[in-house]
Amino acid sequence: MRRRLLAVLMVLMGVAALLLCVPLADAYARGRTEHLLLQRRSEAVRFADLADRMRTAADRAELSAEIGRYAELYGAGVVVVDTAGETVARAGSGPASQAVTDAGADVGTASGASSAAAEARRRALTGRSTDRLPTLRPWGPRTVVLAEPVGRDERVSGAVLLAVPTDAARRDVAVRWSLIATGAVAAFAAAALVAAGIARWLLRPLLDLDRAVERLAAGSLRARAVSDTGPPELRHLRQHFNAMAEAVADSMGRQRDFVADASHQLRNPLATLVLQLENVEPHIAPGPGLAEHTRALDEAERLEELLDGLLSLARVESGTAEPGHQDVAQAVRDRVTAWTPVFRAAGLHLTAAGLPQELPARALPDAAGRILDSLLDNAVKFVPRDGRVEVLAARAGDGSAVVRVTDDGPGVPEDQLPLLLRRFARSPEHQNVRGSGLGLAIADELARGSGGRLEVRGNEPHGLVVELRLPAR
Repeated sequence: MRRRLLAVLMVLMGVAALLLCVPLADAYARGRTEHLLLQRRSEAVRFADLADRMRTAADRAELSAEIGRYAELYGAGVVVVDTAGETVARAGSGPASQAVTDAGADVGTASGASSAAAEARRRALTGRSTDRLPTLRPWGPRTVVLAEPVGRDERVSGAVLLAVPTDAARRDVAVRWSLIATGAVAAFAAAALVAAGIARWLLRPLLDLDRAVERLAAGSLRARAVSDTGPPELRHLRQHFNAMAEAVADSMGRQRDFVADASHQLRNPLATLVLQLENVEPHIAPGPGLAEHTRALDEAERLEELLDGLLSLARVESGTAEPGHQDVAQAVRDRVTAWTPVFRAAGLHLTAAGLPQELPARALPDAAGRILDSLLDNAVKFVPRDGRVEVLAARAGDGSAVVRVTDDGPGVPEDQLPLLLRRFARSPEHQNVRGSGLGLAIADELARGSGGRLEVRGNEPHGLVVELRLPAR
């Protein structure tokens, strides 16, 4: 959004700069052209007066001397012609002089500077002075031609043609255009800095709000928008969002407190009940009553596990802990060492080959170890005897830490895989296996609370693959 906003502002400022600079540059070029015309026209008028007073050879010599000095001083070409187009006097050399010399040719057959000179001569012989020149720009024209009639009205006796080089004038235009361009670039740069500041001022509260929403969606109920800058509307939005987040956090906190309090309060009477059932057992005679007593004791212990799971889940969902640094490779080594005797007693093979020396990641305190406990506990429960469970840990291409637990057990059907991370979820084939059904749900909450994820998929040819991804430190 910031790039799009800056792009729009830059385009608008660029168009505004062009709309201001182009007319200004064109106006200066036209003004400099008009200034050149007025300067050279005054000289042409003086030469025309000399030509009009020319009666004797001395007058002709004076005219030739004047136009010669002028041509030498300004590098121009000067030609004086009579009404028949015959050259009376001429000064200067090079393309400028040649252009006005060729003015005697017919306008329809001349070209380039000669055509302009022929048109100026034609106008001058009808008593009209040159009143307009082509606008001078840095790239041209290199020479302009102007003409002044000799005499006035019906007494026009010839014309004075000047071919004037425009190097100095074009250099002035180029210098002024460079200054205008430099000023435009400087103004555009200053406006761009102001636009960047405005965009940052406008978008900073939005970015802060976006980060707060992301953290809140990830389960961090203490996430709030803290930026107090920007327009009043965005500040009001921040206040409303914080109020909403506070209400949501309060509501969810009360629910979790209720679950935690209920689980905690039920544990004491349940522990008392289990103790009483165990104390009654010696006084029950063998028979159906003893079997029923055993089933009741098992259900009480299962209910105790369920309450422990609910209490653990409520603590995980409370979001009180903050993610920090954790060495996933060390956590895997510790948990595999702790679970190896359990797997050996169950007749299972647990391996963890090729672990890296260090695999840093960002996670909740001991999240990797607690998640691995749940995964290995499930493997012990559901993988048949002589089965194999393999634990792998490595760095993924995106920098995240990956822990993969693979088994060759019976697995579950493809359509039931998404259900395994839900609370109290059990496949129909494992309904009677001991447990609360909260292990993978708690592991999933720990993964998401750490900014990672937990995925379950089938293994080939049979079994399950559970993959944990934790973000890089």
